[in-house]
Amino acid sequence: MAPWTSADIPDQTGRTVVVTGANSGLGLVTARELVAHGARVVLACRNTDKAEQAAAEITRGGAPGTTAVEELDLSDLASVRRFAARVGAVDVLVNNAGLMAIPQQRTTDGFEMQFGTNVLGHFALTGLLLDRLTDRVVWMSSVMHRIGSIRLDDLNWERRRYQRWLAYGQSKLADLMLAYELEHRLVINGSSLRSMAAHPGYSATNLQSRTESFQDALMGLGNRIFAQGPEMGALPELYAATVPDLPGGVYVGPDGPGETWGHPIPVGSTAASHDRETQRALFAACEELTGVTVPVPAGAR
Repeated sequence: MAPWTSADIPDQTGRTVVVTGANSGLGLVTARELVAHGARVVLACRNTDKAEQAAAEITRGGAPGTTAVEELDLSDLASVRRFAARVGAVDVLVNNAGLMAIPQQRTTDGFEMQFGTNVLGHFALTGLLLDRLTDRVVWMSSVMHRIGSIRLDDLNWERRRYQRWLAYGQSKLADLMLAYELEHRLVINGSSLRSMAAHPGYSATNLQSRTESFQDALMGLGNRIFAQGPEMGALPELYAATVPDLPGGVYVGPDGPGETWGHPIPVGSTAASHDRETQRALFAACEELTGVTVPVPAGAR
């Protein structure tokens, strides 16, 4: 079978997709490809000026789909609620935006920034939109979920010394576990919605330039030598978002060595990511921290 590429994306005409962080990197490529295949894409971004520029770039040349720009700051739960209140029916939600290995910071609501943005912001967004979703939600994880561990007693790094990479690993493991747990709940309730996850492998984006340390230079060098471009890095989330018969609970990543590069296929994840007790406890903790109770809709599968 030939490797899956963006040319294999089915017609998206009539479908609305929300892509967080769609003004640059993987999110921009994802939005561009969806619009090129007929979708209406909501670019959900903190910086709306950059998002408007991205939207103009995406639609330049007469793409068949359309764009809309909406402000969304995932590090501010009030912003998440405002965004959700403005959005109508959505077919697919792509939880793409994220921060990686940044210095210790706190969100508007006082959460550790990586956990607050990568996990809690997207969890709240998913919960608030779930009753308007018609197809699926895609959570972005990372190969770095493998170094993560879920400290339910210290999700926000208040009791231990902050370590940026372990904090990132925890956030990406949490995203993956929430994808799995939501799928479990959807299945139990007989919902037709699906929850799945994806990771881009090692892809060159501006995510690697925000550590505010010497690591920026090292990762910039790595981007030039080892990483694949964002067009390839976006394929796993595009695959997860568009393949019609893809079952819920699937994790999609590159097919190359170490899942660092290549074309998208279903891949495996750590035993820790499948810990059902921790999945349930993490889901409950996210509901408590965000104040968003996730209503799992019922319906025939």
